[in-house]
Amino acid sequence: REIYEFLQAASQRYGIAFWRPGSGIIHQLVLENYAAPGTLMLGTDSHTPNAGGLGMLAIGVGGADAVDAMADIPWELKAPRVLGVQLRGKLHEWGNPKDVILALAGKLTVRGGTGSIIEYFGDGVNSLSCTGMATICNMGAEVGATTSVFPYTPSMARYLAATQRAAIATAADAQQASYLSADAQVAADPAKYYDEVIDIDLSTLEPGYNGPFTPDLYTPRSKMSDTVKTEGWSDKVSAALIGSCTNSSYQDLSRAASLARQASARGLRVAEGTEFLVSPGSEQIRATMERDGIQEAFEAIGAKVLANACGPCIGQWNRDENPVVKNKETNSIVSSFNRNFRARNDGNPNTMNFLTSPEMVLGAALGGRLSFNPMTDSLVDAKGQSFKLEPPSGDELPTRGYATGRTEYEPLLDHQPSKPIPISPSSTRLQTLEAFVPWNGQEFSNTRVLVTVQGKCTTDHISAAGKWLKYKGHLENLARNTLIGAANA
Repeated sequence: REIYEFLQAASQRYGIAFWRPGSGIIHQLVLENYAAPGTLMLGTDSHTPNAGGLGMLAIGVGGADAVDAMADIPWELKAPRVLGVQLRGKLHEWGNPKDVILALAGKLTVRGGTGSIIEYFGDGVNSLSCTGMATICNMGAEVGATTSVFPYTPSMARYLAATQRAAIATAADAQQASYLSADAQVAADPAKYYDEVIDIDLSTLEPGYNGPFTPDLYTPRSKMSDTVKTEGWSDKVSAALIGSCTNSSYQDLSRAASLARQASARGLRVAEGTEFLVSPGSEQIRATMERDGIQEAFEAIGAKVLANACGPCIGQWNRDENPVVKNKETNSIVSSFNRNFRARNDGNPNTMNFLTSPEMVLGAALGGRLSFNPMTDSLVDAKGQSFKLEPPSGDELPTRGYATGRTEYEPLLDHQPSKPIPISPSSTRLQTLEAFVPWNGQEFSNTRVLVTVQGKCTTDHISAAGKWLKYKGHLENLARNTLIGAANA
């Protein structure tokens, strides 16, 4: 509450729109309300590129860069390479756009996109939904890309219309050929224009599982069962988690719900010992899934629907009393999230998180094992009869439009220039910054190197999520846990 009161007061004082706690994850809110094709946005989070699914050049930056932009100081960036990813064909019936970025992460590793903008092109692009493209752009952060972007497509126009922004779609339609898609010569000879080209055939792409402990360890579903044995991974799934800014769209949830309905029709619930949690990405999504029976379908098989927030993706769930966390037991969880570094999700360094699509998460919840393949393996219903799941189905957008949800979660824009900003001197979460000594114009010399990082160094290694999130507004306490996940050479 202390943090939210501070943020609300600061927003009111400086005329900033404030989305109250419970409104949703900022990346989902940006996609629903602010993103627009052909525009530029800076955001202080790694997954800001989520908006690339709507044709926006959205770049995650540090706080200092964002402050420069807010102060009308030109923002500078080393000219990036452009990595072209050509998508061909169409995803098969069990496929999800998440599989594109999981496979790409396996090819590029967490470093392969560093210093690059990833641009998707090819005939396969038009087969993807706007929210599906957002999923792909969202996880570009996991390969180190500056950002990721798609050309303007009809599915973007449909999404804009569905989110009450048809006028933006009309404007984008008029500029699509000239500015919002690759020129014809680029498509004809991509190697001539991109610094690197990677080709992905959607029609042959398998559902993937990435992990544990790193988002670039890719295993296709057909090899997952054998790999679990050879690697000695814990086969039992202790938790199955759907949500996060990566995969909480209406399409994702409706497809997963179609599998849940098949199971409940046979009297089946989630596997014994497996916790199944769903985190809606926004109040709009939550209200719509409740109205359209998606929430009911999940709850019928034993799911718990959590708040409209990041939730377990950044360690915000009540798992402290679970024996696997309390005793730091080795266990496996399956999620539709974007990151799975050690101890990120529940503070237990022995929790192995495997990233996959919502459809595969639902399958893991029912089967209860990593080795269970929902595309080929059988389940046993309440009458003891074996059956196989039919391929999932769902709507790209709600046929009745998005529900509005609770009005108290609409953004607050209440400019009060004299509004006091509360910061307690004894707070461990917030700290008042004192003005830095003005720079004397001279270059620094004889400075001490505090750390030389070796191996992986993502934003999670620099400033960890989970239990350390509470220090984000307190510079001194934040500094004490900076780089604790990195290895000092």
